[in-house]
Amino acid sequence: MDKEKEISYDDAMKRLEEIVVQMESGKTGIDSLVAQLKEARQLVQMCKDKLLKTEEEINKLMN
Repeated sequence: MDKEKEISYDDAMKRLEEIVVQMESGKTGIDSLVAQLKEARQLVQMCKDKLLKTEEEINKLMN
């Protein structure tokens, strides 16, 4: 996943679920596993950032 390519929170979560299913299947090769872990880490960080930004915006609106 390219960091510059912005995807929606829902799409990121969907992709994370796909990665988990692939890993749990036990059919992921070691090279693919490393790539998937890197992608998952980026997706998780992106989701965290979006949630924090949304929380900040909600707090601004509530004050």
